[in-house]
Amino acid sequence: MMDFFQEQMKREQQDKLERYRVLNRNVRKGEILFTGSSLMEQFPVNELLMTNGMNQVIYNRGIGGFTTIDMLQYMEEMVFGTEPSTIFINIGTNDIGKPDYQLETLMERYEEIISRIQERLPEARINMMAYYPVNETDKLPDEEWAKTMFVTRTNENITIANAAVEKLAEKMGCRFINVNRGLTDERGKLKKEFTIEGIHMYANGYQVVLENLKQYL
Repeated sequence: MMDFFQEQMKREQQDKLERYRVLNRNVRKGEILFTGSSLMEQFPVNELLMTNGMNQVIYNRGIGGFTTIDMLQYMEEMVFGTEPSTIFINIGTNDIGKPDYQLETLMERYEEIISRIQERLPEARINMMAYYPVNETDKLPDEEWAKTMFVTRTNENITIANAAVEKLAEKMGCRFINVNRGLTDERGKLKKEFTIEGIHMYANGYQVVLENLKQYL
């Protein structure tokens, strides 16, 4: 079952990459880019912009299931093809969720992503977003893949990783944005009313994130 799930995800990821290649031929250069994994892909940013009466042009190139390794492989589709002036990145939570997760390795790959962007798009403003908290108490599907969701993807590891991302942003001359204000309950977990299954969020959670991002858009 896991092999089938993985194969299906790979096909979906390749489909998204092909759609992005086509979309990138028609974008307006010099606009805002959101890029990263599913936590960025599922950000309904354009609908929220309309709801909030905002007129920024934002292209979303997030891909569910992607790690820093995947992003390094597909920088053209996920970053360079839109030639953005401002970039918001949320990549690495799937790295944290892997059994062999190591913070140092994640930061090395993240630094390589930033270095490539700075080399190719030296004028672009790069914003590195904090990883969202999780709520491992929420019910997950009774599937094999779900049993390992919160083994390493814990709020403790996420907090440590966010501190490392903030330090990396300072080192690379980027902006770190803590977008988590208002997302957590009294225990520091992602509020239940915001989350689908403990990791991904509904639009109400993303509205909170947008409020935290408005001053940077």
